[in-house]
Amino acid sequence: MDQSTRDLSVGSWPAGLTRVPYWVYRDPEVARDEQSRVFEGPVWNYLCLEADIPETGDFRASFIGTMPVVVARTEDGSIAAFENRCVHRGAMICLEDGGRVKDFHCVYHAWRYDLSGNLKSIAFRHGVNGQGGMPADFRMEDHRPRKVRITTLHGLVFGTLADDAPDIETYIGPEITARVRRVLHKKVEVIGRFTQALPNNWKLYMENVRDTYHASLLHLFFTTFRITRLSQGGGVLVSENGVAHASATRGAPPQHDTSYAGIRSDDQGFQLSDPTFMNGRNEFGDDIQLQILTVFPGFVLQQINNCLAIRQTLPRGVDRMDLHWTYIGFADDPPDLRAMRLKQANLVGPAGYVSMEDGCVGGFVQRGIASADEELSVVEMGGGAADSQDTRATEASVRGFWKAYRSVMGF
Repeated sequence: MDQSTRDLSVGSWPAGLTRVPYWVYRDPEVARDEQSRVFEGPVWNYLCLEADIPETGDFRASFIGTMPVVVARTEDGSIAAFENRCVHRGAMICLEDGGRVKDFHCVYHAWRYDLSGNLKSIAFRHGVNGQGGMPADFRMEDHRPRKVRITTLHGLVFGTLADDAPDIETYIGPEITARVRRVLHKKVEVIGRFTQALPNNWKLYMENVRDTYHASLLHLFFTTFRITRLSQGGGVLVSENGVAHASATRGAPPQHDTSYAGIRSDDQGFQLSDPTFMNGRNEFGDDIQLQILTVFPGFVLQQINNCLAIRQTLPRGVDRMDLHWTYIGFADDPPDLRAMRLKQANLVGPAGYVSMEDGCVGGFVQRGIASADEELSVVEMGGGAADSQDTRATEASVRGFWKAYRSVMGF
């Protein structure tokens, strides 16, 4: 049945963008539909960095939703991506996260694929001692894993399975494209990576990183050490289709900021034993000290002071997800700036001074809605539209996420 006419699992979804039914985070049928309609639909999924695969034969394993993917640099210098699934019996072709190879071999039965994912040879294809083997009319060119259409943007590699996905700059819009370029304006290097398992639906995390006003309430470190307060300048950009957003914190808060009086985040009783942790450098030539940027469905680009990172959100079940973190610097970083980036990397991650709370709060929601399938969340901060605003006291970019989501899902 077409998704647009399918009877919704528990109840209807109200018109507009200010209400979200909780069953959307819990329904297994919705999760199955998301793989085909969202991740394999007309969207661009982040796969890896061009810096991950600089030379011929370099590869990186990634995902499109739950679909495993291999991304490789081919002999002609182009980038190819294909489903990480042997067309013989379905085993993963590539078992490593990354490396350099001449070609790919499935360990199960030694079917061999070139760097573009084309089947090139089959062990014992012609049998042994004149017996067995594949049929004489078997054509290897008729058998290959699904190929992924590739595009790049300022060193980022995105992939789609949809022929009708627009070009990447049209997809995310000119304003967000400019904000990507602002950070990724020269050659990058990977300086660290890890995977964080989270106990919540993937959409709850993407809501969280688009939520521009929780940060200075949930994250005590932010307000205590004046990295971001809503009394500072800044705002949020939201692409017209809701697909992408970029929030920015500008300048320093007022010296005598009373806007957080009486709120938990007003607690100023903390100090750093190493004050150099808060040293920063204005390397982008503007007054933006914090920028969070997302591209639907699961890409995040982060700049917090001089800590730069890419986050990739991947579903692992209705109430589980993986968050892949890739910390980056620039190839021409002087030693002191590289050391600063590595020190500030302690801001984010499972035990980060800031984002450890983000690793918990999605689970708090997932547990809180366990019996609330017929209830709705309220997303009205800043109005009802998904538009750019000159304030971060808004949920406009969260509404943008749901605008993009409902469009591809047909809700």
